[in-house]
Amino acid sequence: MSYRTPHLRRTAATMSVVALGAGAFVLVPAAAQAAPDGSGLVISEVYGGGGNSGAPFQNDFVELYNPTDAPIDLAGLSLEYKSAAGGSGGSLTLSGSVAPSGYFLVQMAAGNGAGVPLPAADQVGTANMSASNGRVYLFEGSGQFPATEGDIAGAEGLVDMVGFGTAASFEGSAAPALSNSTSAARTDAADTDVNSADLAAGAPTPTNSKGETSGSAPEEPTEPVEPGEPVAISAVQGTGSVSPLNGKVVTVRGVVTADYREGGFNGFTMQAPAGDPDDGASDAIFIYGNSARAEIGQSVEVTGTVSEYQGITEITPDLVTVLDESLGEVTPITSWAGLETHEGKLAHQSELVQFDEPFTVTDNYDANFYGSFGLARGESTLRQPTEVADPHDAAAIAAVKDANAAAFVMLDDGRSTNFNSNKDVPLSYLTPDNPVSVGASVTFNKPFVLDYRYNAWQLEPTQPISGAGAEHVTFGDVRAENAAPREVGGDISIATFNVLNYFPTTAEEYEAAGLGSCSVYVDRSGEPVSANDCGSTGPRGAATVESFERQEVKIVNAISTSGASIVALEEIENSVHFEKDRDFAVATLVDALNEAEGDGAWAYVASPESVPSDEDVIRNAFIYRPADVTLVGESRILVDDPAFGNAREPLVQAFAPADGEGGETFLVATNHFKSKGSGTDDGTGQGNANPDRVAQSEALLGFVDEVSAETGIDSVFLAGDFNAYTAEDPIRVLTDAGYADLNVELNGGEPTYNYDGLDGSLDHILANADALELVTGVDVWQINGQEQVGFEYSRYNYNSTLLYDESVFRASDHNPIVVGLDVVGDETPTEPEPEPAVEWQRGEVYDEGDVVTYHGATFVAQWWTTDKPGTSPWGSWMEQGASVACEAGQATEWTASQVYTGGELVAYKGDVYEAQWWSRNEVPKKPHGAWTKLGSC
Repeated sequence: MSYRTPHLRRTAATMSVVALGAGAFVLVPAAAQAAPDGSGLVISEVYGGGGNSGAPFQNDFVELYNPTDAPIDLAGLSLEYKSAAGGSGGSLTLSGSVAPSGYFLVQMAAGNGAGVPLPAADQVGTANMSASNGRVYLFEGSGQFPATEGDIAGAEGLVDMVGFGTAASFEGSAAPALSNSTSAARTDAADTDVNSADLAAGAPTPTNSKGETSGSAPEEPTEPVEPGEPVAISAVQGTGSVSPLNGKVVTVRGVVTADYREGGFNGFTMQAPAGDPDDGASDAIFIYGNSARAEIGQSVEVTGTVSEYQGITEITPDLVTVLDESLGEVTPITSWAGLETHEGKLAHQSELVQFDEPFTVTDNYDANFYGSFGLARGESTLRQPTEVADPHDAAAIAAVKDANAAAFVMLDDGRSTNFNSNKDVPLSYLTPDNPVSVGASVTFNKPFVLDYRYNAWQLEPTQPISGAGAEHVTFGDVRAENAAPREVGGDISIATFNVLNYFPTTAEEYEAAGLGSCSVYVDRSGEPVSANDCGSTGPRGAATVESFERQEVKIVNAISTSGASIVALEEIENSVHFEKDRDFAVATLVDALNEAEGDGAWAYVASPESVPSDEDVIRNAFIYRPADVTLVGESRILVDDPAFGNAREPLVQAFAPADGEGGETFLVATNHFKSKGSGTDDGTGQGNANPDRVAQSEALLGFVDEVSAETGIDSVFLAGDFNAYTAEDPIRVLTDAGYADLNVELNGGEPTYNYDGLDGSLDHILANADALELVTGVDVWQINGQEQVGFEYSRYNYNSTLLYDESVFRASDHNPIVVGLDVVGDETPTEPEPEPAVEWQRGEVYDEGDVVTYHGATFVAQWWTTDKPGTSPWGSWMEQGASVACEAGQATEWTASQVYTGGELVAYKGDVYEAQWWSRNEVPKKPHGAWTKLGSC
């Protein structure tokens, strides 16, 4: 019998698990109940040293025991690990049953590779448990068990609990501290609700539902196995999800296409070159085990037993023979056609593919955990269904989900490494020069294997990836297009920016001041990086001053580079909770900006005199450039409206141009609605607390109407993190009231956020009809939501591959939106007629409208300049494209430096495009951009 430790995927904060069959029972299983008299299910053993130095086993584990004479159903129960005094390490929903007087083994995370595999687990989770101190909860329900400290024996919903070492909670008193070589095991089936009495430290003895222990081992063959008559690999694979020859000994022949002797897969892949690609059965198969050793390109004969392992058909070999004669060459599949469904992929499981069509990175969340990415077939990312379809239209939502599923596949690194548990192992693919942003194009330089692993279809390199892996695959450079926001025109601009828990009050300071206690996340050296849990009113950002400075410099660089005149901030510290002035945090940010740009460059909008009586620990705020705008009156905040009892109240400020006599005055409201992660799910697929966000939209409308009426200011902008995608009810409430979602109306609906591999916009700037007349352009600056979390300050030194830098990229997890406004009120000057072209001369001074030729191209000056034409697409010269006749009308060749204001026709690579709004240096083929394709030239 062979044992393996899979590494499993997580989506967002959910712990991925694989439920293995626990056997069938004739009796109806009894429910698990807390039973201190020994008459119910108990945690019989916990072990957290798996894979560490000196560990006997490669994985952490939790063992359950049923001391009764009837099976116990695990439905409705969960298992959770918490650190000794900190937050949750993951919650696992249990399934199956535990037999009378039987065990149930739950395998947890692997360490650094020491030890031997566990017996075959009955269920698998990914909690990375401490080897010495921690807490394990078995409870009714799902999610997380309340983090109560002290003796929690008999707590409601608790079936059993083990606290060991310095655990902050326990039953009675904690079991002893453990080590890499010891577990806490129950000394008797009876549960007295006292961990120290019920469990003792000793050598780990994991036992699964079959009664297998560490002593279980594969039986050695009594005599040499002889190869039989070869059968086709396709006959082994069959056309279903389980091999028709499962459990049989077979002999197959093929060419070795992938070598995974390193990296944890422990085997190789082989494929028959002469197979039928259209018979519905794969011509390739994975060969697993310590005997599965061969070189890529060798023709081999394999004799062994067929089995199924978590969705993949494989053979465990007794014999691997290299053939003298070649069986031929394997030709990879090059088209995605036919692979859109699970069944279509199943027909080519383990076969070589090398796609020559476009793929795009749509998910990079797991990259710094498992070295894996989500890819989308085509030139664009996948979208949240409720970003583009009415949540109440089931058919439309299903169509988006189906299209997403048909286009999606994972890209893996050919390794089973969990980089979260192996922080000294360099990351796969991700490097400082290879950020692999969402939206990046994918070019396959070598064939990959189409495999089903970790509950998803994967593209596995033919050898484990090392470093950037550029010899296997290369990714497009998304960052190059986003060094700065696109020009949005106008006299001034406004932006919205969620600054990711910007807390000058660090966890370290909070504890030192005696305001409370915190658990923190630490880097691979054990240094605190960010707050984990400081309580509901404690800090949520950096753990130390040094970590805060890493966070702040990125945010300052992003705000400065945005060019915005006004920035609506969300998720900034509400400093009143820390015995400081309410504006302390926003003042700290302004001080940092002024240090970077010069005294007086930035100012903040002071808190109003009247504020809500019970505020969140985070708040909304405004900062602005006094050189661009001036304040009109004081700020106003919605006070004690019940709709915002669980969210941040909107803040409104009136602005006017700083030196524009007769210029437009306008109102901006900054908002941060209730998140999707907590509250009640109304069943509409819009996340938790959707009714709350709807009520908040309605309350916001009433509030801004009131402020508008009182001030006489008609132009109103609504900005912020609404925690609602574009087609969802809260945004519909605002658009139905006459507000235009500017990103949708003028910018093609670019995403501000990426969750679970799907792009969407949680952030919005909306304008009423009067405000819309002021708008000159919109851009979603793609610097955060599409960047891998490993580049964030909060992941500093989490891995030996140091990704953090001081650039604008991953300054937060939400992308800023920038909107240009024409508010000064001056009449637009008539553009001068171009003068006849002359040859450009070095040292000559040119004025606006001057026309020159240089290296055969014609340029028009936008302003006074001595610059050489063509040196920058953002410079003073606009290159004039040649005239081209197209079916849609007369066009000019697109040039990077030409300014297009909307309506122009350009020719680009054989197609004709029309400008939808102001644009410069934006390639027409960019998705969701300023250009609409009309046809060909």
